Amino acid sequence: MANVGGRRKQVADARLEAVKKLFPEAVVDGDIDWDRLRKELGCGGREESYEFTWPGKTEAKRLAETPPRGVLRLDRAASKWWETTNNWYIEGDNLEALKLLRTTHAGTIQMIYIDPPYNTGKSFTYKDNWRKGKAALSSGIQEEAHAHAGWLNMMYPRLWVARTLLAETGAIFISIDDTEQANLKKMCDEIFGERNFVATFIWQRAFSPVNMNKFASRNHDFILCYAKNIDRLAWYGLPRHPEADGRYANPDNDPRGPWTSGDLSVGPPIPEKIYDIVTPGGRVVSPPNGYCWRVTKERFAELAADNRIWFGKDGNGVPRLKRFLSEVKPTVTPLTIWTHDEVSHSQEAKKELKELFDGLAVMDYPKPVKLIQRMVALTTRDDDLILDFFSGSATTAHAVMQQNAEDGGRRSFMMVQLPERLAETSEAYRAGFRTICDIGRERIRRAGEKIVRETGKTELDIGFKVFWIERTNQPAR
Repeated sequence: MANVGGRRKQVADARLEAVKKLFPEAVVDGDIDWDRLRKELGCGGREESYEFTWPGKTEAKRLAETPPRGVLRLDRAASKWWETTNNWYIEGDNLEALKLLRTTHAGTIQMIYIDPPYNTGKSFTYKDNWRKGKAALSSGIQEEAHAHAGWLNMMYPRLWVARTLLAETGAIFISIDDTEQANLKKMCDEIFGERNFVATFIWQRAFSPVNMNKFASRNHDFILCYAKNIDRLAWYGLPRHPEADGRYANPDNDPRGPWTSGDLSVGPPIPEKIYDIVTPGGRVVSPPNGYCWRVTKERFAELAADNRIWFGKDGNGVPRLKRFLSEVKPTVTPLTIWTHDEVSHSQEAKKELKELFDGLAVMDYPKPVKLIQRMVALTTRDDDLILDFFSGSATTAHAVMQQNAEDGGRRSFMMVQLPERLAETSEAYRAGFRTICDIGRERIRRAGEKIVRETGKTELDIGFKVFWIERTNQPAR
């Protein structure tokens, strides 16, 4: 009887495998999703709904909700100014680190920036042992889907926990390329809420064309930005460029100071805003055909009485509206395209890191300090806290210290990085570095000392406490 039962199971398993091969779109995590199979067979199934899902998502959610199984241990020897600094550098798995921070820093972090590993189709260092399924992949399409699922399952629990760390006024910025931009946007819409989407910024990371590319020379990356709560988001804008202020002058010695003038006409025409204006020199001026004045006749009289209308030096010019520099916002709203001349580019980022390490190329794809500094300036000030849990070469820490030096802020940073081993053939390994953490910590030391040396601001906090994660048998409470 046992043999009969075994043969029946073998037959059943063979049939299931045959179904999987015929209907790969009905296979989720290696098993058959019977509702999907019924749909494919035209037999109904559950009612269709709008959702974004992938194999392993349920397990990724569960992983986000499980408690940490470690504790943070201070490494005084690796730290700098550990007694007084407010900056942290955590070595270890970033999901575990985020869960530990959730117990101490929930709702306190003003800005998060991450530059996660892009999906190149290769395996990830951050695997989390998510279930890949039992069945062999049946097609190239399935292989691509599996690669996307692997990346999403790596990111989902980390972003889920990261949201709990953000302050109500905070924001997260995520660098990404074309491969996962669409999927990341959908995932963030779910985790942070679609209404909390701020913008997708386009960073011009390169400016020279690569002619070997067949169809297009891609020279940009994306930076997705989400608020914790869009209604309470702290958003400070960008400083006005000095050239913009240079356009203001005071030819009539107005006591309100420098001003510039703007066109008083606008289209389309509105009847009550079409009227003749008599200049101080006696010339009669009407709005151009198809246009009207921006204000009514009554409002124009008020503006003229307040010396806010400019008729030119001879008093016979077309009237223009004066706008005073003192009444202009000190900041400007950022455009969604960030050009390389504003925030630098990849080659410049490699150059600045190489110079910091005395000509040694320690990392292949660092981000520019100016790029991250822009995000820091947009969303933080005073003693705000900034987190980067894919720290890499610690560019974010460098950017925070640089911004503090420039605007007098007292911001602090938290860097989290897995101590990945460096290839023994790399320049960094030959120079004595063994892990990415070694590079990150040394970068913070050198960058901090360089900033103090160049600015003379010895009061800057350029120290950091180093922590490592000690695994325990019991979940942390």
